[in-house]
Amino acid sequence: MSKEFTLPESSRILEQISTKKAIAIILGLSLAAAGFLFWVIYFKGSAESAPDWVKHLSVVNATLNSLSVIFLLLGFREIKRKNFQKHMQYMLTAFVTSSLFLVSYVTYHHFVGDTKFMGEGAIRYFYFFILISHIILSVFLVPLILSSFYYSLSGKFKTHRKISRWTFPVWLYVSVTGVLVFLLLRVWG
Repeated sequence: MSKEFTLPESSRILEQISTKKAIAIILGLSLAAAGFLFWVIYFKGSAESAPDWVKHLSVVNATLNSLSVIFLLLGFREIKRKNFQKHMQYMLTAFVTSSLFLVSYVTYHHFVGDTKFMGEGAIRYFYFFILISHIILSVFLVPLILSSFYYSLSGKFKTHRKISRWTFPVWLYVSVTGVLVFLLLRVWG
């Protein structure tokens, strides 16, 4: 098991982009994504009709979030073992599953709109605590993930480690609570 790490050739492009420009691009993309999601879920309203397969997307979303959790934990294990190549593979896979989740999530909410929680009593407070913390942290997650990948792929590993100490727990929490929100909606939705 090789523990040496070499940057992919494609990352040489990132080494040429200044940190200031990269962070500006990351923040711009993050704000645009957050604004778009907010509009799709709360202002656009649901489509007049939806294809039959859309009703299955909530299960797809929970599955993709669950896969992200698994790949994040495997990536964490590998970085503790100093197996940088495996770590990068797992983290890229977590990124892909999270990105696929985002596409599926936007598609679902394009057709369905906002999903109402019908539970009452203590479970309602628990659900909204989980949901609100999930939403707030997910807004910060996009720039954290993109920054972690930028610093890693541009060879700035010291800064990558600093950012990733925040990125990992937030990403893990958002992925786990995404599954929890799905399960709570499944029971009380």
